[in-house]
Amino acid sequence: MPVKESGNICIPFLLNMNVKATTGTDLAKAKEYLQAGQLVAIPTETVYGLAANAFDSAAALRIFEAKKRPSFDPLIVHSSSLEKARSFLKEVPAEAQRLANAFWPGPLTLLLPKNEKIPDVVTSGLPHVAVRIPRHPLSLQLLQELDFPLAAPSANPFGYVSPTTAAHVQEQLGDRIPYILDGGPCEVGVESTIIGFQENTVVVYRLGGMSIEELEPLCPDIKLMPHSSSNPQAPGQLKSHYAPRIPVISGNLRDLLTRYNKEEVAVLSFRDFYPGIQQFTLSPSGNLKEAAQNLFKALRELEKLDVKYILTEQVPDYGLGRAINDRLARAAAK
Repeated sequence: MPVKESGNICIPFLLNMNVKATTGTDLAKAKEYLQAGQLVAIPTETVYGLAANAFDSAAALRIFEAKKRPSFDPLIVHSSSLEKARSFLKEVPAEAQRLANAFWPGPLTLLLPKNEKIPDVVTSGLPHVAVRIPRHPLSLQLLQELDFPLAAPSANPFGYVSPTTAAHVQEQLGDRIPYILDGGPCEVGVESTIIGFQENTVVVYRLGGMSIEELEPLCPDIKLMPHSSSNPQAPGQLKSHYAPRIPVISGNLRDLLTRYNKEEVAVLSFRDFYPGIQQFTLSPSGNLKEAAQNLFKALRELEKLDVKYILTEQVPDYGLGRAINDRLARAAAK
């Protein structure tokens, strides 16, 4: 049952009741659900997030329950400013301050030492919390009006393709949450880049919407952390992730098409068109930004076709291309 309002009293929303979430732009309604310890899907410039009060361990647990997310995979915490984030951080190292000043709000997440205000369930028991300020006016306004930050991983079942529209959230989690704050299609289309700090080295735990090339002028020494199968040190590190419901096979498309029955496959290409085959071309003009915006939408559309496999290829491995290739590789991981 959805929340029933009576003054300021809210009756909790129950999961799996076959009641679809309400979708809208009502910040007051989103705020009320969050203050009551419930879940709300929120838009960001990267993907839609499944948000709850990051100071409330019971609310954070509802995220894991709704997504069927393993408890060892930590969550990202969203704030409206670095000043507000300091309330739940032990410290903000000078390097982190410099990057926050340069790139927040934006698709960059920083791993920083937390204090006791952030429950261990949010960080999966780790001493650092993943923090960012989203670059979306609706969610920024919501965060400014709340007196707590929001824990918000992507608003989809665990391991599945991330949502980039409110409709994607409704399709996958609409019966598990009361409200979806609709901010339109996501501008970036892939999740944030997550970085931490080891002595004088910047460590990239997850490639994403902030490219390595954008970071390099401020971070001359960058290390890329490999994926983990069971012991992630940051959100979004698992090797098999971002996958549609049917198998994804990555390689040279022309070679792959000689090995598979064309009636049984769909093609996800970067810019080329293959006649006589069901396909989605990420960017006919070869624009990596457009390709990133279309990636998760393409995987969702192709999996709905009557095919056995999705065949795909790597895109140029620079800029946002690195994040696209990372998501494709993990979608194809066994």
